[in-house]
Amino acid sequence: MTLPAAYPFIDVSIDETGLIPVVQRSPGVVAIVGKAYAGATEITTTAANTPVVIDTPDDCAQFGQVVGGTVTQSTALRDSLILAISQNPRPTKVYAVRTAETDYASALQVLEAADDVDFVSLANETDLTALGALKTHVENASSAGNKQMGFAMIDPTHAKSTTYVNDIDTAVTPLKSGVGRMVVMAARGATVDVATAAMAVVAGYDPQVSPVLKLLGGVTIPKAALYSPSEITGLAQRGINPVVSPALLPGGGFYFGDGRVYSSDPALQFIDIIRVLDDLDFKLKAGLIGAVGDDRITKSGLTMLLTRAEGILQTCVAAAEIDDFSIDIPLLDILIRPESTWSAGDTTAVNTARGNRQVGMYVKVVYGPAIHHILVKLAPSYS
Repeated sequence: MTLPAAYPFIDVSIDETGLIPVVQRSPGVVAIVGKAYAGATEITTTAANTPVVIDTPDDCAQFGQVVGGTVTQSTALRDSLILAISQNPRPTKVYAVRTAETDYASALQVLEAADDVDFVSLANETDLTALGALKTHVENASSAGNKQMGFAMIDPTHAKSTTYVNDIDTAVTPLKSGVGRMVVMAARGATVDVATAAMAVVAGYDPQVSPVLKLLGGVTIPKAALYSPSEITGLAQRGINPVVSPALLPGGGFYFGDGRVYSSDPALQFIDIIRVLDDLDFKLKAGLIGAVGDDRITKSGLTMLLTRAEGILQTCVAAAEIDDFSIDIPLLDILIRPESTWSAGDTTAVNTARGNRQVGMYVKVVYGPAIHHILVKLAPSYS
């Protein structure tokens, strides 16, 4: 046997596996699906049912007619795109998808492949059949693992009446999502796509930020059309977000009157809760996928799995997305004990997990929601 020579004394090999980045999904990507028609005339040659990334007003021009910097013919899609990119803060990325005539279902279908999309709206659309297609899309995409939320708006021309709130709620009840995937905006008298404006505003903030009293840029509403206090309360209590213009805020403007999801599930009532859950869902999947096929069903292997999960969630605590968390891997609780102390049930659990190669993990997070309502008791007295 030949012994290796000492020279070159030190051999260094480089393991680059620790430099592989963790997959990230931006929580602020929006898609706007709409028509590019002026009247009955299609005025764009951009391919239908094809996602196009929009970044500047010049990018939006392909969905309308702009000559010498002047808009000669506009479309619902172009106007909504301009509104989205003009919000401050603005979405991380904006997709435009032109429909073929009024075929929203086919246009929405192409977004199934754009798995970075977080929010979807229909450009200046109030037709309930079209919005029903949006609801179906976001619910199906979310159940398939690509979590999305849809934004819709009430018809702003719906006239004021003593039964306005009840009439509106009844009309849009088909959009109510049992899995918290739809947001409905109400802005009586508005002349722009409030749903897309609201979507873009939400996308511009971190997931844990509540949209309550966030400014909707580019939205104007005649004073006579503004909601009364009873209408604001009534709409919000039904899960519909009214657009308000409080005199308490300097400078005027129009704001989210609430931050609700139009949901039939009482546990899924607020936009920020859904966004945080979606964000944690993706981060855990992306961060733990490296354990599949590598970490073993042993004490040391499951300890490594636990460490991976803790590292993911600790970054969420540091970013103030969640307040605290705990992780429980029941199988690890068994494996850390001497085998001689295992019960028959413990042995069965370990053998089953190893036979199926499946490990259960339970993650509990503590979420600290934003204040939406402050109760002040004023007690004057004579001195």
